Amino acid sequence: MTEPALYVYAVAPDRPGAADGVTGVDGHPLRLLAAPGTGLAALVHDTEPVPYQGPDEDVRRRVAEQDRAVVAVWERTGALLPMTFNVLVAPDPSPRDPRTAEERLRDWLASRAAGLSSRLRALDGRAELRVEITVDRAESARDDERARALEAEMESRSPGLRRLLAKQLEQLRRESSERLADALHADVRRRLLAVAEDMRERSRGVRDPGEADVLSAALLVRTEDIEAVGTVLAAVRDEQPAARIRFLGPWPPYTFADLPDGPREPAAPERA
Repeated sequence: MTEPALYVYAVAPDRPGAADGVTGVDGHPLRLLAAPGTGLAALVHDTEPVPYQGPDEDVRRRVAEQDRAVVAVWERTGALLPMTFNVLVAPDPSPRDPRTAEERLRDWLASRAAGLSSRLRALDGRAELRVEITVDRAESARDDERARALEAEMESRSPGLRRLLAKQLEQLRRESSERLADALHADVRRRLLAVAEDMRERSRGVRDPGEADVLSAALLVRTEDIEAVGTVLAAVRDEQPAARIRFLGPWPPYTFADLPDGPREPAAPERA
């Protein structure tokens, strides 16, 4: 019979009952596997030693299920270090020193206890927010006299000339939005860092051709300061009508977990 593996969702403080009633990927009931003497536990479910695979739709569903489970336990513990999708710990079948998946995971927690505990303390009562700010190209040039003149001229010109004028207008809007985006970037960073403890800029996955990028970032904030971040963003929106702001969260601190060493290290959880 194949020894079961463990699917690992997160490292958390050892809080008995924090995972009670929480289900994860494919509805698996979750539990906290404690490492005695460390004050740490891993949020896990038992599984076959095979990573999840399948169509993109199944992967997206499972990632969402994992996120919901992590959020549920994070809300109960106040601090948590999330793992990425498909982190498995398999049994060690070595003839000299065979170990179960639970033994391997407990050993990993014990060997990294100081770093993990320190990071959990630093993140206690903190949340991650995602902020994306762009500039609408057309709106940024709305008060530009050259843009208004081009728009007015296009109404009375032939189709061929209108296409030429449209290209000129597009270039003018692009230049205007890029200037505004550059000016906003430093100002917005400064204002957000006044209320956030940390910021890490991220690349945008999907770009709208009608917008210029200002900032895409993850923020680490104390839960009591989440409203202050919203206040800053509302002020930016009011001051600059061309700004487009997307504000997501709060979430567990995925971007700021900073595990002491990666899952590929010896004796650490294995990433598929």
